[in-house]
Amino acid sequence: MPEKALDPRAKLMIVLSLSSLAVLIRNIYILVGILLVSVLLSIVFHSPILSIFKKFKRVLWIFVFLIFIQSLFHSHGTSIMNVGSITLITTEGMLKGIQLVLRMLIIISSATIMATNSSREVIQGLVQWKIPYEIAFMVSIAIRFLPTFTEEIKDVVTAIQLRGIELDKIPLKKRIKIYSYVLMPIVANSLIKARKLSTAMEMKGFGIYSKRTSYHLLKMQWTDYAVMFVTITTFTLIIGLNYF
Repeated sequence: MPEKALDPRAKLMIVLSLSSLAVLIRNIYILVGILLVSVLLSIVFHSPILSIFKKFKRVLWIFVFLIFIQSLFHSHGTSIMNVGSITLITTEGMLKGIQLVLRMLIIISSATIMATNSSREVIQGLVQWKIPYEIAFMVSIAIRFLPTFTEEIKDVVTAIQLRGIELDKIPLKKRIKIYSYVLMPIVANSLIKARKLSTAMEMKGFGIYSKRTSYHLLKMQWTDYAVMFVTITTFTLIIGLNYF
């Protein structure tokens, strides 16, 4: 299926359904199935999911840390790791942690589907869904700035490595401290860009008219309606079978 075959609204319905299932479903086996479906759909739509998952190797320790933290706050189940009389990890806590990681992966993998459309198409699809243009514009700006934000992180990390600091070889405590130094210039730079963008929008009279017109209009085909029908039906069936 070509990446432009579906209307952005049909893709958005798929993303919303997968993300909602990730939040609502608790069964770990169903979550694994939803993750596989979201990854498969992302590959079918030619989204950059494979390159994104390759980059996860660098932050794999974060997912392991999340599983450990979730385990600490769930004392139910069979004990797996103890320190004296204190239970650190239980089977129930481990399952909760794995559920959290699966939910994050589902949301990330499903969100990559929207990357196969331009921001203009996403905005137009939301507007034709009667969503206020200001909200649609905010969504497109968020999507547009994610790659820029990623590039800035890469540049800062590269600058640190050029100074002879190997992040993979230093202790975890020092690594976290260095990452805190990395975030400061990135956040400051993002605030400066946001201020410049808001100034440019005001200079161009953004929002001065209550109604906007668009030259490019989206038209849904029968395949779009079919995909949306199948998506909503599948979502309803999974929720119904899971709860009732």
